[in-house]
Amino acid sequence: MSVKKVPFSQAKIEEITKSFPTPFHIYDEQAIRDNVRRFLDAFSWAPAFKEYFAVKATPNPAILEILRQEGLGGDCSSLAELILCEKAGITGENIMFTSNNTPDGEFQKACELGAIINLDDITHIEFLEEQVGLPQLICFRYNPGPLVESGNSIIGYPEEAKYGLTKEQIFEAYKTVRDKGVKRFGIHTMVVSNELDTAGLLGTANMMFDLAVEIYQKLGIKLEFINLGGGIGVPYQLAQQPVDLEFLGKAIQEAYELKIKSAGLHPLKLMMECGRMITGPYGYLVSRVIHEKNIYKHYIGLDACMANLMRPALYGSYHHITVMGKENQPCDHVYDVTGSLCENNDKFAIDRSLPQIEIGDLVVIHDAGAHGHSMGFNYNGKLRSAELLLQADGSVKQIRRAETLNDYFATLDFDCVTTNLAAAAKK
Repeated sequence: MSVKKVPFSQAKIEEITKSFPTPFHIYDEQAIRDNVRRFLDAFSWAPAFKEYFAVKATPNPAILEILRQEGLGGDCSSLAELILCEKAGITGENIMFTSNNTPDGEFQKACELGAIINLDDITHIEFLEEQVGLPQLICFRYNPGPLVESGNSIIGYPEEAKYGLTKEQIFEAYKTVRDKGVKRFGIHTMVVSNELDTAGLLGTANMMFDLAVEIYQKLGIKLEFINLGGGIGVPYQLAQQPVDLEFLGKAIQEAYELKIKSAGLHPLKLMMECGRMITGPYGYLVSRVIHEKNIYKHYIGLDACMANLMRPALYGSYHHITVMGKENQPCDHVYDVTGSLCENNDKFAIDRSLPQIEIGDLVVIHDAGAHGHSMGFNYNGKLRSAELLLQADGSVKQIRRAETLNDYFATLDFDCVTTNLAAAAKK
């Protein structure tokens, strides 16, 4: 069973709210660093193991700087994410650029930074060659299709996903780029997300090891690396267990030795691109209770809404909730915990048993450190909130300010409206 604790006292978080009004996301720096070190240690046996943090999970340069210091690279899928890595000092082959339906300008920026280009479709070979030129290192994203017997709640069934090349295309693609002069090769896949089943994660490794051997046997191409994707999940629910990283690392090591070493392909670099498990459990959405409503159900209204954390509305996801100062009180009240959007799915929890809640209470929503703030939006004119960093020394700093109405209106042309109204008034 997972344990859900917050890294601050009620007095500490109340003090923080005096300088930074709720709602806000706050990240625990030391916990993130400790987690990364444990993850890297579990795969320290692998030749030149590299974790490429999925920037989309928590796209903030302060977080990326912490991860760079710990030896991580960046997994990017857009121009903005490439620039975020660049500004955080992550460049060259410390960037894996994995995108789909990619504009030429994004390939150009990735090549400018010296990133590893991971192509999502066989037609992208010609597109990349025409727009930028083929780099010396090329990677392809593999979609195994029905080879994977079950789907994933986030990605779905591989054969129905828009990502990657078929097995037949994989062989054609490597032959094509080899004949065009490419000298270095890698391969990538991403078939699960938020996976807590070690067997599923190990199955991905076995599948890719077998494919690497087959590519070598059929084409004579020795891959430089295999990127096993991300996919390691977060135990959002209390009854769930986190992935045993040490067990997973050892199991993949055994498969590597059995398949890769025995085929004469050692050393072969291993990579992963986890995002969620790196920062997810160590970020918290802090919100204030501003309303209580009792009709057919009992509702608690927060000053946050799904614009601050979309996952419960999008996936029906569970996020644990702590009511500060009431951690040891009985959970003998049942509430829907809601935001203020004009959408009925704007709920952080439905029929959740919690301590009795009063207006003014501070509520902390757990496991919001990945795909939380980054999925924010402005529907209903809601403004994205601030991001804070609880630093290793216990101090707090703002790493992204809250949006203002001026930010929201900045891209609108009110002068046009004023001119048209003035013209209409003269008629």
